[in-house]
Amino acid sequence: MTFTYDVIVVGAGHAGCEAACAAANMGVRTCLMTMDMNKIAQMSCNPAVGGIAKGQIVREIDALGGQMGIVTDRCSVQFRMLNRSKGPAMWSPRAQCDRGKFIWTWREVLDKTPNLHIWQDQAMELIVEDGKAVGVNTLLGAQFTAKTVIITAGTFLNGLMHVGRRQFPGGRIAEPAATGLTESIAKHGIRYGRMKTGTPVRIDRRSVDFSLMERQDGDAEYSAFSYLSEQRQLKQLPCWICYTNEKVHEVLRSGFNDSPLFNGQIQSIGPRYCPSIETKLHTFPDRNQHMLFLEPEGEDTNEMYLNGFSSSLPMDVQINALKQIPCFANLEVYRPGYAIEYDYFDPTQLNHTLESKIINGLFFAGQVNGTTGYEEAAGQGIIAGINAAQKVKAGEPFILHRNEAYIGVLIDDLVTKGVDEPYRMFTSRAEYRILLRQDDADMRLTDKGYRIGLASQERFDRMMDKKRRIEEIIEFAQNFSLKPNLINPALPKIGTTPLLHGCKLEELLGRPQVTIRNIMPHVTPFSNAVRRICEGCSEIRTNEIIEATEVQIKYKGYIERERQMAEKMVRLENIKIKGKFDYMNMNQITIEARQKLTAINPDTLAQASRIPGVSPSDINVLLVLLGR
Repeated sequence: MTFTYDVIVVGAGHAGCEAACAAANMGVRTCLMTMDMNKIAQMSCNPAVGGIAKGQIVREIDALGGQMGIVTDRCSVQFRMLNRSKGPAMWSPRAQCDRGKFIWTWREVLDKTPNLHIWQDQAMELIVEDGKAVGVNTLLGAQFTAKTVIITAGTFLNGLMHVGRRQFPGGRIAEPAATGLTESIAKHGIRYGRMKTGTPVRIDRRSVDFSLMERQDGDAEYSAFSYLSEQRQLKQLPCWICYTNEKVHEVLRSGFNDSPLFNGQIQSIGPRYCPSIETKLHTFPDRNQHMLFLEPEGEDTNEMYLNGFSSSLPMDVQINALKQIPCFANLEVYRPGYAIEYDYFDPTQLNHTLESKIINGLFFAGQVNGTTGYEEAAGQGIIAGINAAQKVKAGEPFILHRNEAYIGVLIDDLVTKGVDEPYRMFTSRAEYRILLRQDDADMRLTDKGYRIGLASQERFDRMMDKKRRIEEIIEFAQNFSLKPNLINPALPKIGTTPLLHGCKLEELLGRPQVTIRNIMPHVTPFSNAVRRICEGCSEIRTNEIIEATEVQIKYKGYIERERQMAEKMVRLENIKIKGKFDYMNMNQITIEARQKLTAINPDTLAQASRIPGVSPSDINVLLVLLGR
């Protein structure tokens, strides 16, 4: 049988789900192909969403009109805003989720999405005609044809799992690997390699002595990922902290000879920033303990996830080592940790739209591009889905730049610099992180999502309403004058010095100790104004407006300075160089620069400046040759 669509998405992980929803919601006929409809958006490792920089990506997905934030809020069993002790550019939301409910909530979202069909099958072969991707052939013998194809196969491409010396094929525990697809893509000249990741043991909570652990609760105040969410839906649960010890380490070291990481079984590179417990012992031999987090898998299950104990050591070594920790003396587990190796494709072979430079109409998103993490995958997925739909509709490419979104930083890093290990997003990767805060993702991106037909009218109206209210509060603070004799008695109470002369309220709010919340009781006109401006808003919306207003006031100078820096870089982004140079015949630049520029073929001078091996002097040569 032959089935015809506009967009085919291969793989229903976090990248695939966002890609399929984005394309379908933009009005093109889309098919999402998965090997198991009951494990859509499976949280293969940690049942959590967000974290440092990752939380910003989720809010950006939501601002564009994506679904990850909505699903997470509906399934959250604990929410925390990380890095509150630092500046707002570092604040990052994170939610612990109910794994089972997460799958079925995503399934519900997909089932209700117009223009979207789900097909349970395995893509075996990419069909390419005249250099263009036109469909896939499947294990069941069906042929799917389409105008564009998006590959989001996660860790399934020739997946190989390891537990000690035991090896077995699979894309995830108890799930088959996807074979044939890598080779059918690679034969067209697309380079690929191997990467490795891993996951920890799963523990039965009934065997844990929680009295010997440190409890970690979520934030009492309700916060959310999605700008549309209003209230919690699930019971909130604690996480727990414990530590390894020397006895644990002795048992773990006894299994090193059988470790796939050390005995040569695993040849590929794992994630630097999420190391296995055996890698931690090898890298930090002088450390006598490592922190572990025991996290719930859901509100109705005894299964728990041991964060920080990813391992591919033999099963008996993993379990016996954990039993040396007092709280796990009577430990029972559901399954041990394991490592998995899988194929990925070199992302420097992609345009910023995530379309292949080699095969027209073929897009890649997620771990197949060398990334790690649900959030990074979903961020790529929504961009691939948008651009596949735009290509079908003959629309303009949709590209986010480094000064516009963490998603833009992620994709630019991938296609410009490539990867030699699984890529993970951090705030430090973004040079304009004061502009890319989690509180203003809607202000940055919702209008963009709305203009391409992805963000709904409701999202756009909410964003505009929030923007209006914030501007009203800022305007009041800029115009309202404070007199020292009236405000000074209150200032020492909130930890700041009295005024020596009158000032505008905005100036006082610029002090670190002064917040909108703690000054309102002492400035009645301001308190009345804030209540009037926020009238009709829910508690979460009011908190969101006040927080965003305060950040804009306190960090006004920093935000403006960073915006000016970004504008200077945008000038280089506007200088197009693709197709203007024969780099290999340019003796004015270094041999390394010639090779790197030829391989990546950057679109703009700014992209060229970010390629490792291309120096500032090389960029100056290009500028001179361009006549600038």
